[in-house]
Amino acid sequence: MPQNLETEKLKLEIERLKKELKKKKKYGLVWDSEREPEEVVEMCKEKLPVLKEVKGKEIITDKNKPVNLLIEGDNYHALSVLNYTHKGKIDVIYIDPPYNTGNRDFKYNDRWIDVEDGFRHSKWLNFMEKRLNLAKDLLKSSGAIFISIDENEVAQLKLLCDKIFDEKNFESIISWRRRSNQPNDKAKMIAKVSEFILVYAKNSASLKENKFFNTLSLSEKRIQAYSNPDNDPRGAWSTTPWCASRGQGGTKYEIITPTKKRYNETWLGMRETFNKLLEDKRIVFPRNGNGKPRKKVFLKEREAEGQSAINFWFGANYGDNLVASSQLNDIFGGDRVFDNPKPTNLIKTILELKTDKNDLIVDFFAGSGTTGHAVLELNKQDDGNRKFILCTNDEELDHNSDSKKHKICTGICYPRIEKAIKGYKNQKKEKVVGLGGNLKYFRTDFVDYKDATDKSKIRLTEEAIEMLCVKEGTFEEVENRVGFKIFKNLERHTGIIFDQQTIKEFKKSISNIKGKFSVYIFSLGDDSFDDEFEDMKSKVKLSPIPEAILKVYRKIFK
Repeated sequence: MPQNLETEKLKLEIERLKKELKKKKKYGLVWDSEREPEEVVEMCKEKLPVLKEVKGKEIITDKNKPVNLLIEGDNYHALSVLNYTHKGKIDVIYIDPPYNTGNRDFKYNDRWIDVEDGFRHSKWLNFMEKRLNLAKDLLKSSGAIFISIDENEVAQLKLLCDKIFDEKNFESIISWRRRSNQPNDKAKMIAKVSEFILVYAKNSASLKENKFFNTLSLSEKRIQAYSNPDNDPRGAWSTTPWCASRGQGGTKYEIITPTKKRYNETWLGMRETFNKLLEDKRIVFPRNGNGKPRKKVFLKEREAEGQSAINFWFGANYGDNLVASSQLNDIFGGDRVFDNPKPTNLIKTILELKTDKNDLIVDFFAGSGTTGHAVLELNKQDDGNRKFILCTNDEELDHNSDSKKHKICTGICYPRIEKAIKGYKNQKKEKVVGLGGNLKYFRTDFVDYKDATDKSKIRLTEEAIEMLCVKEGTFEEVENRVGFKIFKNLERHTGIIFDQQTIKEFKKSISNIKGKFSVYIFSLGDDSFDDEFEDMKSKVKLSPIPEAILKVYRKIFK
């Protein structure tokens, strides 16, 4: 009997192990994720990130326009804050992360990672995984992320993104030709002229239902193919065949040309349609095309229709590194301030492909600020109200040259956005007109929170005011009382109550203010305060703080 019992136990264990093996990933990316924890991540176990506005850097040119955000600090901390303030609200994320070339372009725990580091890929993957996990939660269901990368990590990044975003949500790898000239690098058999942009949807099923990708503007080359040799009042035109190609299908009937030539072939439309087009002077019989009829297509119609994107991007519509560097140098009066910036046209193409006029874009490797500049340009171009959130640190850049050193956020990114908004003089001393727009500048800060004591909760609430304003987009202070504060924008108000004893006074203050209120009330627990606002339940949306913030942070920093 004991032997039979042992046999049964062994069989059960074998079945259990079989089930475990089935759960195991059979294909994917494996790396040493615990060898060296990241210091900026570990510090969040005792210090919680918040945002603090730098008042002297605010730029407001039009109070009726939306406010863009620039956050100075480590992007892990910024993304953690955004997971509270903007979870599920972002339409597009574009990032240009370190490529991990081993040539002083990627730091891990404040140390440059070189090609001799045997764990350089693992460290890069640790770094990227944590940030991409946070980024995924920021996206709307219909959102997408675009990630620039080169051949050093493209294979690892593809597998990592398959894991985080799910392989079914992979949309494309775009090849972008970053050099328009032909390099003659004799040290290498194949010269590198391109980079890649990985594109993932948050939920590809929802994208297909909502026709996620927009069409793009026609390229200059395609526009040049249109002309108006007959002075058609409808403008420039080109032609498409009316005769069906082999295998296309269509309708067979006879067409007699103006020169009495007869064609009894299969055509792309019915005879009635052909007659209408002929009457509308949309059919031509070109001499150099054996006289067969062709249909006129007008440029203004094609421009309204746009063109589908392809996965090879090359030419003026997308820009290149030389154009990008020239533009940035021009903004900074000839100084070389940043190596290998991305061109605004490249980012504008991404935005044109994905965004609508009121969408929200995040770039948490903002670098020189190209994404913000591109958003401002596109808004000016199509009268849009897109907003951006840029995140970058303020490390001093080392170009390995004798040029002046610049800090990324305060010395490059912010000045560039300021010049783009307000205007500037280029190297030729010519005035470049500003694009307009508004900007708020924030830095990440921290609140000590080793234990969930009453004191630490009070402290977090006091330090979270600007974070709550960012969440609601309400930056204009209306009232500042001892027990509460009120902020507003053009559409709504935010109330922050620090002392529950002032609820009655707060309600009196907002009673004559029209519109909706988001109200945050300090609580040591998770009290809803619904009873106190029963008479205003259609006017206010209540949230306890800091518990609502702590719930997000517990999930991230567990």
